[in-house]
Amino acid sequence: MTITGEIRQPRPRRTPPRWRVTSLEVLCGVLVLALLLQDWLVGVLDVPVLRTASTVFVAVCVQAMPFLVLGVLISGAIAAFVPASALRRLLPRRTALAVPVAGLAGVALPGCECASVPVSRRLMQQGVPPAVALSFLLAAPAVNPVVLVSTAVAFRDAPAMVPARFAGSLLTAMVMGWLWTRFGKSEWIAERALRRLPDHDGRSRWAVFAETARHDLVSSGGFLVLGGVFAAAFNVLVPQSWLEALGGQLVLAVLVMALLAVVLALCSEADAFVAVSMTALPLLPRLVFLVVGPAVDVKLIALQSGAFGKSFATRFAPATFVVAIACALAAGAVFL
Repeated sequence: MTITGEIRQPRPRRTPPRWRVTSLEVLCGVLVLALLLQDWLVGVLDVPVLRTASTVFVAVCVQAMPFLVLGVLISGAIAAFVPASALRRLLPRRTALAVPVAGLAGVALPGCECASVPVSRRLMQQGVPPAVALSFLLAAPAVNPVVLVSTAVAFRDAPAMVPARFAGSLLTAMVMGWLWTRFGKSEWIAERALRRLPDHDGRSRWAVFAETARHDLVSSGGFLVLGGVFAAAFNVLVPQSWLEALGGQLVLAVLVMALLAVVLALCSEADAFVAVSMTALPLLPRLVFLVVGPAVDVKLIALQSGAFGKSFATRFAPATFVVAIACALAAGAVFL
């Protein structure tokens, strides 16, 4: 007790910070184990099938990684330095005319699938008609220069795949925009996606750039690794006779490749390197794979459900799937 009669409260004990295992510690542990057991691992993995699989995996990842890094840097720069209102000022007032303009804007404002969803929501929140924002959502990850250059590098022996992919993807974005203009209803979109927001949230532009690029790289890099694993497994586990039989059934091959694009959810900057490894299949099913993937896949459905609501996703995703297949077939009939 002090002179004034006040009673001092005991200081609370400081609990030591709890140590948590993160992905970095797991990675370090795996690397240490690999170094300690390298002789045993070499003996176990030194089989022809695994050597072939590892070669395919490394080839896919090494070829795709520069385009992936370039894509996420551009996406981060757009999120930080290009306000959503800039596109709104360039759009025609008529929605039917603004839809193709928004689709073509994907060439100048590229971004991955993960980045296009928040950008499209931002456009809606700034007064852009939903049909126009959705056209941009579908076009930006599919018709931008990074994706087209990566497709050209992957399909050196089939250069027609580049204009075919561009036409099929752009047509998908435009058709879905026009369909939404005719049949879409605002009540299908969650209210939070239509609520008007200010242009800036107080954060530094460089902080936004770094955060967006880091998020897209981690997210897309993980899908790239999964795509490399799939390509490796596809080449060594699926018998060549099955692929030749599938290649002879064009309709079945188109449907299988479209469903694979939805399930695998590859990054658009890297999916061409996975598609080119499926050499036993004709070009048309692989074109369907490249057009469907950036337009609708499992991660996009989840992102759209969170951004625009489940009512929107359950209507938009199936329609996009059908339209993307039809547009890919139309583009393939012209260019392939």
